[in-house]
Amino acid sequence: MKHYEGYLIDLDGTMFRGTDEIQGAKEFVDELNKRHIPHMFLTNNSSRTLEQTAEKLEGFGIDAKVEQVITASLATAAFIKENLTSRRAFVVGQTGLIRALEEAGIELTDEEAEIVVMGIDRNVTYEKLSRAALNAQKGAYLLATNPDIKVPTERGFTPGNGAFVELVSHVSGKKPTYVGKPQPFMMEFALKKLGIPREKTIMVGDNYETDIMAGIQSGLDTLHVQTGVTSKEELVKYAEQPTYSVRTLNEWFSHM
Repeated sequence: MKHYEGYLIDLDGTMFRGTDEIQGAKEFVDELNKRHIPHMFLTNNSSRTLEQTAEKLEGFGIDAKVEQVITASLATAAFIKENLTSRRAFVVGQTGLIRALEEAGIELTDEEAEIVVMGIDRNVTYEKLSRAALNAQKGAYLLATNPDIKVPTERGFTPGNGAFVELVSHVSGKKPTYVGKPQPFMMEFALKKLGIPREKTIMVGDNYETDIMAGIQSGLDTLHVQTGVTSKEELVKYAEQPTYSVRTLNEWFSHM
């Protein structure tokens, strides 16, 4: 088994499941720290700020510093600054996304937006989704933090941001641009911050269509963990398999 000098680690379904801890997650991170292996926590969840994300990890006993966290919100704000000249945005999202956009100098507006930015919003209303669709119909760029259709929680799977983005896309006729995993922008953003060559870095996650595909498309080896969205049984249907797959993360270092 190859030795890796850097790890990119998913959160929901990999480190925790809603309010429930996941067996082996804490031990996995403890071992990375013990071996002094650099790692970043990479999440498509845009609802929390960097500080809130680090606090949630700490709540499960997982050692995490704010500077180790990369959210889809942070990557989305960076995407706008690097790729778009527009700066007026209508936002569907929570604190994490709103804070990231404001800190990047994006003007938030309810009317005549140049960009519609969509992240998970657990307080979303029919009116808010309607405004998103109407702004997109009028020509606003439709940008989304992530494509996840469902999210693993302690109650089971609940709708993810991608479900709402597809709704707005169908109504407005505007094709969305996604920033988060598996899209390359977020991965390149994370690799730059990690500072480890891609051939020496591994992507760790539970969701084949986001985490594992993000790694594969970015030229990274991948470690699939069977604690979240994609089960061992579902994994076999994919033509391109992850480099490794384990039942729980505490199995990983026992093989090394």
